[in-house]
Amino acid sequence: GPLLERPLMEVRLGELHTWISSCSFSPQGLLGAVQRAWSSYCAKYIHVKQGGPAGISMLLAGYCLLSYGWNYQHFKRHRWRKYH
Repeated sequence: GPLLERPLMEVRLGELHTWISSCSFSPQGLLGAVQRAWSSYCAKYIHVKQGGPAGISMLLAGYCLLSYGWNYQHFKRHRWRKYH
């Protein structure tokens, strides 16, 4: 199919620049991309017939990493104050 309709994992390395330049970076385009990614994640890991804890645990692990990234500066300053 057309390059724009292909998901990222099906785009070849040589076509990556063209694929990125054809994407819409408007707020509506970014919101649509996030919605498609979320529905794809739910279809693959959450809404399955014989699901396990993998989908929820990946979501929680992602939240923990994101939370640590947001608070990294605070943790770093606390570590410096702790022993000096």
